[in-house]
Amino acid sequence: RFSLLLLNLEEYYFEQHTANHIINKGCRDERKFRGSLKICSKSIIFEPDDNIQPIIKIPLRDCISIKAPEDNEANNPFTRDMSGGISVVCNQVFLIKERNIITPYKTVRGRTEHLFQLDVAGKLGDVVQTLHQLYRASCLDKMGDQAAMITAILQSRLARTSFDKNRFQSISETLHMECKAEMVTPLVTNPGHVCVTDANLYFQPLNGYPKPVVQITLQNVRRIYKRRHGLMPLGLEVFCTENDLCSDIYLKFYNYQDRDELYFLIATYIENHITEHTAESYMLQWQRGHISNYQYLLHLNNLADRSCNDLSQYPVFPWIIADYSSSVLDLTKPETFRDLSKPIGALNKERLDRLLTRYQEMPEPKFMYGSHYSSPGYVLFYLVRVAPEYMLCLQNGKFDHADRTFNSIAETWKNCLDGATDFKELIPEFYENDSSFLVNSLKLDLGKRQGGKMVEDVELPPWASGPDDFLQKSQEALESQYVSEHLHEWIDIIFGYKQKGNEAVAAHNVFHPLTYEGGVDLNSIMDPNEKVALLTQILEFGQTPKQLFTVPHPRRIIPKLKSLSRTSSHSVSIAESPVSPNEESFEDLTEESITLAWNNIAKLKLDEQYKIHKEAITGIAVTCNGSSVFTTSQDSTLKMFSKESKTIQRSVSFSNMALSSCLILPGDTTVISSSWDNHIYFYSVAFGRQQDILMGHDDAVSKICWHDGHLYSASWDSTVKVWHCVPGETLSNKKHHFELLAELEHDVSVNTIDLNAANTILASGTKEGTISVWDVTTATVLHQLPLTKTEYLNMLFGCCFFCLLFLFCTDSRHLLSAGEDCCFKVIDVQTGMLISSVTTDEPQRCFKWDGNTILSGSQSGELLIWDLLGGKVTERIKGHTGAVMSMWMNEQCNSVITGGEDKQIMFWKLQY
Repeated sequence: RFSLLLLNLEEYYFEQHTANHIINKGCRDERKFRGSLKICSKSIIFEPDDNIQPIIKIPLRDCISIKAPEDNEANNPFTRDMSGGISVVCNQVFLIKERNIITPYKTVRGRTEHLFQLDVAGKLGDVVQTLHQLYRASCLDKMGDQAAMITAILQSRLARTSFDKNRFQSISETLHMECKAEMVTPLVTNPGHVCVTDANLYFQPLNGYPKPVVQITLQNVRRIYKRRHGLMPLGLEVFCTENDLCSDIYLKFYNYQDRDELYFLIATYIENHITEHTAESYMLQWQRGHISNYQYLLHLNNLADRSCNDLSQYPVFPWIIADYSSSVLDLTKPETFRDLSKPIGALNKERLDRLLTRYQEMPEPKFMYGSHYSSPGYVLFYLVRVAPEYMLCLQNGKFDHADRTFNSIAETWKNCLDGATDFKELIPEFYENDSSFLVNSLKLDLGKRQGGKMVEDVELPPWASGPDDFLQKSQEALESQYVSEHLHEWIDIIFGYKQKGNEAVAAHNVFHPLTYEGGVDLNSIMDPNEKVALLTQILEFGQTPKQLFTVPHPRRIIPKLKSLSRTSSHSVSIAESPVSPNEESFEDLTEESITLAWNNIAKLKLDEQYKIHKEAITGIAVTCNGSSVFTTSQDSTLKMFSKESKTIQRSVSFSNMALSSCLILPGDTTVISSSWDNHIYFYSVAFGRQQDILMGHDDAVSKICWHDGHLYSASWDSTVKVWHCVPGETLSNKKHHFELLAELEHDVSVNTIDLNAANTILASGTKEGTISVWDVTTATVLHQLPLTKTEYLNMLFGCCFFCLLFLFCTDSRHLLSAGEDCCFKVIDVQTGMLISSVTTDEPQRCFKWDGNTILSGSQSGELLIWDLLGGKVTERIKGHTGAVMSMWMNEQCNSVITGGEDKQIMFWKLQY
């Protein structure tokens, strides 16, 4: 239950000790609660093991005395037999999460005495000494003096420790740099040690929370940004994905030299792998329709120092829709939309006139708006239902007044138009797929409004049938033609040339000078109290994004007679390129070729066939250039077939048991095979030998998947296991390092698994026909669906979202499954609902799909083309003489390889 959010702002968590909290010592009703005593820079926190009991937080400034019982107190019943005991007398204590329910903190005022008995009595002296130091700091009158003393204590602790090199993933790693830093998460920072080697970036928290070490593999890094943190150039944020909103780690350093050196080391490592994107490069992609409006805004926010880990610089997105009263949302009418050429404060002329009058009468430095469009308070205003502990942290253990809570979309929009001090924009969550922030699913007691109505779910406009529908329509509005034609105007205001100077004045876009980058030089302020007060004011008020463009932003090139729409907020491109044919990019051609291929999938023709195994073929993997095909078989062999020479170039047998599946790792250097002998084999393509073996199961391994350094293995031993794999070095015979991250337990044998594109959800199908949908990040079951009485043969993630121009299968909302019950079934991953079922004449052993059309391999050996919505077979193609056991399709979807029970592989090509 403990989290850093229980600390005050700018507070540090130093150490914890297992202890007992003793109440009413020596009395009849004496009670003892086991738990963990946390020593923090401004408070003492006790977290009981019993979730029914509240967490106790004692502010150090409210303490009267902190001491260990003396020998001369041996006759005192309160201290008798209290080796390792600490007595804390205070006049105020907070009770938090009683019965493990998130509510405003309960304040208990009046003199109380608390006794904590440490398990390790030998640490008593050090703990009491630390508490006395921190107590003296808390009693200082001025915030700046308090901060300076606590910083000195922190730096002393950091200086006495260093990174534990035993935490390296490999003993062969070479250390490049080590320094002190803090890991940043919303509202809190956690001090520790940063270490970077030739392979990994590590952060080891001083307090060991939330885990002993955080590790980022450098080869997985995709983006890295220097950040302002607390108005200082001390931040660094690392992403291992291209389009995700949240990063993998955000670090704040104590000097910019350390930050810049670490940035240089990581950037140097990844420069050969990744093209660095600038605002201009993203702008070009957006102009030509290669990325969506949502993706473009996300990239601009990242480049402008906006981060989900910093609530004072949270990503900012625009209000788009202005109509919250109609029963139908008409995206063809311009009046449906907000004027994107003006800041929120200038949308209401009457209010703007009043603000301009005040502005003209104001002495320098002048500003038009007394509050900002993005601040920690505004972010949590929107997110209080899903992030209540953040709100309690920000507001000293209290929720906001019920009438000031986010109650209604329409009310909030009206207040932004009419309110004297309300100029807030939106956050990315309004244009994503998770509507939980609109629903009070935690059943929080957020208070009662005037009129007696309790605060529950957010009231939606009439045109939205529910939270998901509201987000879907908001996404459609963001990607609409009107917004695509005008978004550059809003970018000019927030990120561009109208952000500062005379253009900002002309655009009525002037905020307080302290909100702008460079508005104040904290290093020039010598008085620590003034510096702390100023920093606190700025961070709570909000900050203007870093300026990215100093000239007017170009318009988007809009395809004529086409409307831009988006079906997934995270993966979008436009099927028809908005540029002339001779300028079409590779991405355009690829997208068009995929659409064309699926539209003509019935024209698939057999090109070649070869009998290469002695038993049924169970798996197919192909190198990136398509020159080599790897197959596994029940004859226990892995074979490498050359498409050019049409011969078998490699044949290897790891044991005398059947192989069940195979995959090839990025780079085409290693093939992984799963076996019925309970093992997983790593085969080096370059050196033609077994490189490693993972003995991870107690029965046959039925299926394996790979994503981003993680191996997922399904087995007949009723488990799915998640492994983190650090590659070995074949030349020096160093083995892979396997770390078991999670074990997903099932009741019976697991036959198949598949991952969604985001690597966050895993689906498993068992011998008895149960589908389980798992949250990979928490290793918990989201849904369990006993949909059939017979075993599952295959399943694939995908989606069924449609629009006029193109079709996507990248948001992983739906799961398609096939089993021995002769049915295709489509399941909604979010709700677990069965939304479609198509009956087949015989079991389908393998398949590919694009959300609408299915290409399947049947028990009889035919390839079948299915119209999923129509629920029928549209084409039958003769193929194998036995069941089609496995299928591979290339990225362009115009080439297919199948493996059969007849021991053959068949190469298929589309012939338009």
